[in-house]
Amino acid sequence: MFESIRKHSKIVMFLLFLLIMPSFVLVGINNNYFSERSAVVAKVDGHDITQADWDNAHRQESDRLRAQNPGIDAKLLDSPAVRYATLERLVRDRVLATAAQKEHLSASDAKLARSLQEIPAIAALRKPDGTLDGEAYRALVGAQGLTPEGFEASVRRDLSVNQVLGGAVTSSFAPAAQAAVSLDAYYERREVQLARFDPAAYVPRVTPTDDDLKAYYDAHTAQFQTPEQAAIEYAVLNLDAVKKGIVPNEADLRTYYNENLDRLGGKEERRASHILITAAKDAPAADREKARARAQELLAAVRKAPATFADVAKKNSQDPGSAANGGDLGFFARGAMVKPFEDAAFSLQKGAISDVVESDFGFHIILVTDIKVPKRPSFEEVRPKLEDELRQQQATARFAEVAENFSNGVYEQADSLKATADKLKLEIRTASGISRTPLPGATGPLASQRFLDALFSQDSIAQKRNTEAVEIGTNELVSGRITAYTPARTQPLDEVRDQVRKKVVADKAAALARADGEEKLKAWRADAAAAKLSPIQTVSRDQPQQQLPREVVDAVLRAAPASLPSFTGVDLKGNGYVIARVIRIVERPAPAEQAARQDRQQYQQWWAGAEGRAYYELLRKRYKGEIKVAKPAAALAG
Repeated sequence: MFESIRKHSKIVMFLLFLLIMPSFVLVGINNNYFSERSAVVAKVDGHDITQADWDNAHRQESDRLRAQNPGIDAKLLDSPAVRYATLERLVRDRVLATAAQKEHLSASDAKLARSLQEIPAIAALRKPDGTLDGEAYRALVGAQGLTPEGFEASVRRDLSVNQVLGGAVTSSFAPAAQAAVSLDAYYERREVQLARFDPAAYVPRVTPTDDDLKAYYDAHTAQFQTPEQAAIEYAVLNLDAVKKGIVPNEADLRTYYNENLDRLGGKEERRASHILITAAKDAPAADREKARARAQELLAAVRKAPATFADVAKKNSQDPGSAANGGDLGFFARGAMVKPFEDAAFSLQKGAISDVVESDFGFHIILVTDIKVPKRPSFEEVRPKLEDELRQQQATARFAEVAENFSNGVYEQADSLKATADKLKLEIRTASGISRTPLPGATGPLASQRFLDALFSQDSIAQKRNTEAVEIGTNELVSGRITAYTPARTQPLDEVRDQVRKKVVADKAAALARADGEEKLKAWRADAAAAKLSPIQTVSRDQPQQQLPREVVDAVLRAAPASLPSFTGVDLKGNGYVIARVIRIVERPAPAEQAARQDRQQYQQWWAGAEGRAYYELLRKRYKGEIKVAKPAAALAG
């Protein structure tokens, strides 16, 4: 019976839909139906941010980073800390957008236009006459899945949001005296002498007993667990896999060749000379007519004697860039000149002279001196390239359909990947020693935390069924199943006795080093002359070449100036103990003017950043921005 339902799942789903929908119409749809899919992970100003919002934002951010850094390690993008950072940015964006709306901040059309012009990719689309290439602009924003109107609305929204923190950041200032006090404290230098107590020196004094080993093992059993592992098989669907199953037919290739022949062969180029009589487009009509009349006179002259064109251009053309060369402009393709000039130049035969051509710059007389017609490649010459391009296009167009078949197939035949892989001509790959987190050096699906989470779900482990189709990148899905599973276990003491011994010895040696250091610290404070210390050295935050532990540097610089010279002790935990005798503060050498200016600028940036963060925290509280998901340990540590 269940096999029959599985085979006719779409029919069963349709019947269930007909049975269930009337009850929804009568009593409404309870939000609990979608609670798992739409779990609230944050709130801003009373508006929910759902798990779906978070997933979409993280997917977009990951796609953006992959596009910028194709070689980026995928597991870095899927780590809990990075995902949480996406949620924090999402909340921040919502808070700032709410503030912009509540405070009625908006960007004017002029501000929007200036901002668009400052985007290099858009600035590069300007034609020689200064106008924007509309078709190229639409293609540019279309590549991001946007219309020009949608893109401009997004930029306008960003400009409005930027005004929220802009006021706080740009108006912040740090007086020179304040900067000097803070920078002097930050770069302060102190003379010190050190005594180090290295645990390695105390190892010979440690002889652990069996009871010591057992006590340590019993207290730290988590250190001696072997993680759960699985052997898996999986199949990946991506554009390359779809391309392999596409064989363009001859007719499609021929059509594609004819449609792209100009692109494949390169652009036709013209070489031309011109005579320009300038007249600004906003000049009085009388001035423009005067310039036109002068151009007509020169046109009549060169048509009577075409061989004199270069001499006439040298004497009369008002184009400073070409007049000295007899009006020669060199070779150019379509798109390089203003449209009236281009249309005229590309309509003439070699050696022909145009009528007077009007443009925003004035009036032109054009002589076409040469024509370069690119050699058009034969169909067979470019066939491999055409096949690859057409297969790529068809794979992109078909991917959504194939992805649906892949998703349905791995679900409907959940006991094996073979049927779906055979149908879609996919390779079934295998891997062993897989755990819940990506292994060092893992790539592709095995570096995706999302895929590993699906593999190690309760149902997947117990039933060894296919996972759902998991999206691990742009146009990339994977499904896998566990073929063999080994649960985590605690290794017996006898198996790990050597490991336990090393840890016990290290702990006891560190404890002896600490005890010896603390004893010496007490004695030397009472009798400084008895101290056995290193030669005097200077310590500061801007001298990393000292290779001192950060804890030691911080302790030295925290010692109260009024009590110097004085002793302080620093416990480096498993790395030993250090006693520092802080002798005196060394006056910081006056930095060069340029370095001092850079320091003040850096301090101003720190101060502005701090004020911006403080103002954001105020806005977050004002508009009740809260995250309902616990922060991962890695993010807390960071």
